[in-house]
Amino acid sequence: MLNSMKLSGAFVLLSLFMSPALAADPAGGTKLGTSLTPLGAQQAGNAAGTIPAWTGGLVTPPAGYAGSGHHHIDPYPADKPLFTITAANLARYRQHLSPGQVAMFEAYPETFRMPVYTTRRSGAAPQWLYDNTRHNAANAVLSPDGNGFSGAQGGIPFPLPSSGVEALWNHIARYRGIYVERRSAEVAVQRNGSYVPIVSRQQGLFRFYDPQPAADSADNILFYYMNQIRSPARLAGGVVLVHETLDQVREPRQAWAYNAGQRRVRRAPTLAYDTPIGTADGLRTADDTDLFNGSPDRYDWQLVGKQELYIPYNNYRLGQPSVKYADLLKPGHLNPDLLRYELHRVWVVEGTLKKGQRHLYAKRRLYLDEDSWQAAVVDQYDGRGELWRVSMGYLKNFYELPTTWSALDVFHDLQARRYSVQGLDSEEASTVDFSRPIPSAAEFGPAALRRLGTR
Repeated sequence: MLNSMKLSGAFVLLSLFMSPALAADPAGGTKLGTSLTPLGAQQAGNAAGTIPAWTGGLVTPPAGYAGSGHHHIDPYPADKPLFTITAANLARYRQHLSPGQVAMFEAYPETFRMPVYTTRRSGAAPQWLYDNTRHNAANAVLSPDGNGFSGAQGGIPFPLPSSGVEALWNHIARYRGIYVERRSAEVAVQRNGSYVPIVSRQQGLFRFYDPQPAADSADNILFYYMNQIRSPARLAGGVVLVHETLDQVREPRQAWAYNAGQRRVRRAPTLAYDTPIGTADGLRTADDTDLFNGSPDRYDWQLVGKQELYIPYNNYRLGQPSVKYADLLKPGHLNPDLLRYELHRVWVVEGTLKKGQRHLYAKRRLYLDEDSWQAAVVDQYDGRGELWRVSMGYLKNFYELPTTWSALDVFHDLQARRYSVQGLDSEEASTVDFSRPIPSAAEFGPAALRRLGTR
């Protein structure tokens, strides 16, 4: 195993921001909305003035936006790069990059670069979520084994985290609407830049955020997820259904798959942990999805600290209808001309594989945006302690809610020199739609798979 990287001066002392106990902090909520934002980020900017103070984020869609389901308009169209990080000037900015990002420059020195823009702390959420998060600061309690929590309402469960696993749960349980539909493409980009888009329709019902009492998280369901493949023809009609449980040690994730060729619904008990995902050509594992998902039980999680990091942020160009997949998907990595990075503070959370447990990754280090708890960068190490894969979430504010989520998730294999992309939708007629009527949980039952899985 590689030694943990030494913390630079950009790290912030944990004691300034954390409660000393794993349990709820009855007085903790008083910090939220004063020195801290309603979700627990440091409200003030940094001393250098390169990170501004948070003043409420982006809560109003820009003029001309047609509404949920339509491609987003860039709210910062006049912004230009302040500078661009390249392999040639890497040493100047290295302290604000993760080891995985540095490795990208080393792997693709001629083509990989990071255009850095003015930092805009656009992260925001509805007031009711802020209210629930304040409640959670005083009432949410981590389960003794760390595999779940109780006492939380629909909001960030641990805005004042005192352990790595609490911070990780903030990412897992963060707000992404109550019900969402999306049509998007996934690709596995080969060394020569070739790819075949796999287009699907996704539906997600986040029970943790459903205001109806019957959907309380006490039933151990975090969310329901359905994915229906529409193309290419050889895969069309296939459907995957997931019932995502909160405590997956007590009650494992339930998953089913419908095979259109066989016209059969089958249980998919192995859709978890390090199971390779076929539609990604094995370039991501089941728990790589969403940069991390599922049970945290196979790792010991450490809250390392805070760091100022250049992360993908406010990436509205990636969803513009004018951007074709061929413009974006290049050998080795996305087209840097279409990307935006900003300097933000992130929580650094490191997971080390427990003795006796098995996983392809012996260590994984997550960098969580402090304003949203969304993972922006994840570095993953193999059993030899060598950096193997780096994942990046290209964040933006979905201002129709509002919430911060990723426009695209990209999974790089540094050894194979290939990568996988989820969430492509610039060539689709519509994008993420939060406005559809909320369906019942019954519509996410195994019996629905055969009906949906028609070519």
